[in-house]
Amino acid sequence: MDDVTVVVPAYEEAGRIGRVVSELVGTYRVLVVDDGSTDETATEARAAGATVVEQATNEGYISALKRGFRAAETPIVVTYDADGEHRPGDVARLASAIESHDLDLVLGARSTIPRPSERLLNRLTRAKVEVTDSGTGLRAIRRDLAVDLELDTVCTCGTLVLEAAANGARIGEIPIETRDIEKPRGIAWGHARQLWHVLRYLWRDR
Repeated sequence: MDDVTVVVPAYEEAGRIGRVVSELVGTYRVLVVDDGSTDETATEARAAGATVVEQATNEGYISALKRGFRAAETPIVVTYDADGEHRPGDVARLASAIESHDLDLVLGARSTIPRPSERLLNRLTRAKVEVTDSGTGLRAIRRDLAVDLELDTVCTCGTLVLEAAANGARIGEIPIETRDIEKPRGIAWGHARQLWHVLRYLWRDR
C-alpha cells in the first residue's frame, strides 16, 4: 500500500524492532522514530529495511509520534507499537477503512485493556466519543489531521481521540487481537496526570 506509512515510535527496543519491521516492509513504508535509544534500536530497524528518524534524546512517546507524523509523506499514517504486540495484517484493515467508510481516524480496538487506569480514562472519554478503546497504539489516521494535533498531554490515552473529535474528525473502530509478548508492564504513573488532561479536554470541548 503505497499510500500508507507505518510509524513506529521506539525506545530501547533492540531485539524486538527488527522482527517488527521485517513483518511490515515490502508492503508498507515503515518509518521508525528512535526516541533517543542507547541500544541498537536504530541499527536493527535500518537493517530490517525501515527508514529511521533519530531523536538525540529521549523525549517520550508523544514527541516521537508527532515527529513521525511530520516525517511521513503519505496521505494515511498507521501508528504501530514497537514491542511486537500488533499483528501486521491489521494494518491494511484499518487503513482501508479510512477510505471505504469515509473516516479520518480508525482505532484498532483491543478485546482486553490491561491497565485499570487506562480503562478509567477510556470510560471518561466515552462521555464525549463513543469508542471502546481510546488508548490503543494501533490506529490509522489521515496525515493532514495527524499533523494538526497538538497532543499536549502525558500520553495519547483518551486525548488523541478527544482532540481529533474536536477537530471534526470522523472516527471509527475495528476490533483487533494483540499478541502475547514477554515484556514487563510497570505501573503507569503518568495516567494520574493524564486523568487531569482528559478532564481538561472534556471541559474545553463542552
